[in-house]
Amino acid sequence: MNRLGKKANETLIEMALSADDDVAVLTKFKRSRSEGEESNGPLCETISTAGSEAPSGSEIDKRHESKDSIFFRDGVRRIDFVLSYVDDLNKEWEKKLERRKEFESNLQKAGLELETEDKKESEDGKIYFVKIHAPWEVLITYAEVLNIKVPIRENDIPSMVENPLDCMLTPFRLPEKVMHPEPDYFTAPFSKDKQELYLINDESTFFSPSMRNRIVNYILTRCPYGTEEGKKKFGIKRLLNNGTYSAAYPLHDCQYWKKASDPNCDNERYTLYMEWARFLRFYKEQPLDLIRKYYGEKIGIYFAWLGFYTEMLFLAAVVGVICFLYGLFTMDENMSSKEICDPAIGGEIIMCPLCDRECEYWRLNTTCESSEYSHLFDNVATLFFAIFMGIWVTLFLEFWKRRQARLKYEWDLVDFEEEQQQLQLRPEYEAKCTQKKKNPVTQEMEPYLPLTSQAVRFCISGTTVLFWVSLIIASMIAVIVYRLAVYAAFASLMENTQTLQPISGLLTPQLATSVTASCLNFVIIMILNFIYERIAIWITDMEIPRTHMEYENRLTMKMFLFQFVNYYSSCFYVAFFKGKFVGYPGAYTYMFNRWRNEECDPAGCLIELTTQLTIVMAGKQIWGNIQEAIVPWICNWWGRRKARSNPENLYSRWEQDHDLQTFGALGLFYEYLEMVIQFGFITLFVASFPLAPLLALMNNILEIRVDSWKLTTQYRRPVAAKAHSIGVWQEILNGMAILSVVTNAFIVAFTSDMIPRLVYYYAYSENEDSPMSGYINNSLSVFEISDFPERNKPKENPEGFEQCRYRDYRYPPDHERKYLHTMQFWHILAAKLAFIIIMEHVVFIVKFFVAWMIPDVPADVKAKIKREKYLTQKILHEYELEKLKERLCQGDKRATEKEFIATEGRMELSRAM
Repeated sequence: MNRLGKKANETLIEMALSADDDVAVLTKFKRSRSEGEESNGPLCETISTAGSEAPSGSEIDKRHESKDSIFFRDGVRRIDFVLSYVDDLNKEWEKKLERRKEFESNLQKAGLELETEDKKESEDGKIYFVKIHAPWEVLITYAEVLNIKVPIRENDIPSMVENPLDCMLTPFRLPEKVMHPEPDYFTAPFSKDKQELYLINDESTFFSPSMRNRIVNYILTRCPYGTEEGKKKFGIKRLLNNGTYSAAYPLHDCQYWKKASDPNCDNERYTLYMEWARFLRFYKEQPLDLIRKYYGEKIGIYFAWLGFYTEMLFLAAVVGVICFLYGLFTMDENMSSKEICDPAIGGEIIMCPLCDRECEYWRLNTTCESSEYSHLFDNVATLFFAIFMGIWVTLFLEFWKRRQARLKYEWDLVDFEEEQQQLQLRPEYEAKCTQKKKNPVTQEMEPYLPLTSQAVRFCISGTTVLFWVSLIIASMIAVIVYRLAVYAAFASLMENTQTLQPISGLLTPQLATSVTASCLNFVIIMILNFIYERIAIWITDMEIPRTHMEYENRLTMKMFLFQFVNYYSSCFYVAFFKGKFVGYPGAYTYMFNRWRNEECDPAGCLIELTTQLTIVMAGKQIWGNIQEAIVPWICNWWGRRKARSNPENLYSRWEQDHDLQTFGALGLFYEYLEMVIQFGFITLFVASFPLAPLLALMNNILEIRVDSWKLTTQYRRPVAAKAHSIGVWQEILNGMAILSVVTNAFIVAFTSDMIPRLVYYYAYSENEDSPMSGYINNSLSVFEISDFPERNKPKENPEGFEQCRYRDYRYPPDHERKYLHTMQFWHILAAKLAFIIIMEHVVFIVKFFVAWMIPDVPADVKAKIKREKYLTQKILHEYELEKLKERLCQGDKRATEKEFIATEGRMELSRAM
């Protein structure tokens, strides 16, 4: 191990809390003086900034030759962050100039080194670029503040025994140098006092670029830039919002389509593009360690979750396809559709009109094709698939916990509870909260929001959310009214238009209404979603959450609640309300006393739920991919169209990245939200559409490559952040998994025709040779046309029908209990309720048993965690013991023999534990 770093001149951080200020900020760095040694003076005096002297001709040539470099002009100091601004001469020009001077001066006092590129050097001649470098003293100071773990010894724990079947997965593997770009080490939190302990081979590469940009971003978010209106102002976010700076970002290490000419560049972006971000690599595993190294743990854990979710979808998709094929191959054996299509049965059954006055009587066999297609999704396999998906969800969540535990160990996140930056107060919270109180834990004064102010803000926020949820429900009711209003028009159009006669059997008025209503509903969903995203961010900002984690959790719950209602309300309507409250001929129920409630197709409502689910789910996925891939590409192409004509050596690395899109602090939030909404589609309503997992699988295979492509090629490099899990999304997924069991049980019971068929099969069938024959006639009740009130009676009855049939279980007109429910209706209702209870209990018991059987942390990971903790403690204690021995040998009076004995005793205790 190399021993680097000057112990006599170590840099210290001072977080001072001024009595006059509202916030705690970094004020300055000090050089500590060792005994008998003079201070070297303030650090900022030794820093040279761009513009202090004009570069010579040779320096200019060298700079032009290295425009694509990620280093300062000297070719040594790495660019860790870039700030850009436009020097526009408007009325706030002087104020912005003063802010920048103060901010950059404070950055230098904090130890950062700056170099400015004049606007004449930029492509458009308008933009200044301030390049920031964090020297070694700054890095080691903040590595200790942020509790960053660094290597202390190479890991000697034997790797897992390889599975003999791994050779079958060779085509899906990536090269080892891509999958594991760096050796595995034992790590410990960095401490400036123990630099000799760490494997510091080179100060310039000891901290990875992602660690460096994370440290610099930490300083930027807390650096002050002056006092305005009596309040201390600080943080790069405020300066971006008020236009003082136009952008702040870390640099990509090279262009994505070719390696950098600089041999000191790692070219990790190029490797990620070639091995990960291209669609032709869709069948390859993801280089998660390289993703984590380049983008940080937070983005790495997202792609790990998305990849695992996609792998698990493969199993669900296979079973769903098998269930679909079962329905396809048994379509000809379906007795219900046979009877509907039979001219002697379905052709002789006259059905009551489906709307008032305008609709006519119709023959049952006109729905022949739709009844055949409904069997694809409404069959015995539907029940099996609903139960299977209830168990699959549990397996997915439990196995993900195990995968997450393994990643936590491999990525040094075992002792990481929450990132320190997240637990600290948000700068916005500190700036807006003028009152202070003593923290009972730290015993320090800190800002707080009074309870009355919190209550008012929460009331406004809650009212706003309820208003928008009510708006969704109102829009859904409007779509229902549309369904009711246009049904008669579709029925009249299809009956009187000769050109539509060839497809009238397939495109029924019910299906036409359902498809157009679903498309209209999807458009409304997208519009409301676009508006509410901005409303949710506004009301969350208004609440002034205390920490970054609190902010994300509040925004997550608001957005998820809204999108849950927005995307699923129409599916819930079709699944659980449509056709359930229609009444019967002569006593129909009406919405707003004007529009007659919709009836289900004689073949059931399940096919309409399938149509609704397919349109909304597929439409959302297509629109999402357009937004994520095509829109950023067009924006970048438009922004860089002029720069493309310039020589490449004049198009600098910081300008290239400046022209890219910003990923944003909420970039991952929208990615998770999109996938969780999709997860709801394939779990909550999967009993109606077994092919939903297949659609999700195909989308996710594309989604992984689209997300990786846009992150690698179309977006600036995000600031690295740590995360040990998917956060609050885990609880949301757990809640949806439980709800999915209930919804699928109700779909099978009330939306599907399975229970009425089973009741008929076992209790009411009279034909032993063909138990299901006569089911259609049994499920249709009789109505006397003369009993129609004038409001419901069709305008014409050219064939002089005396009776019509309708879908229900009621006594005929000549019975003493005329039009009341029969006993069979109550038998079926009891069977449906019993099925729901039995299915829920069976699935929940299996779910909880499976969850109990599968431990959250694999046994080998537990053993490795304990082993690594033991070895790390042993290494640290041995280091302390060696240092104590040195002090004793040097005659240090403070190093007593008792301290030596105590240190040895601590080592023995560690071994025993």
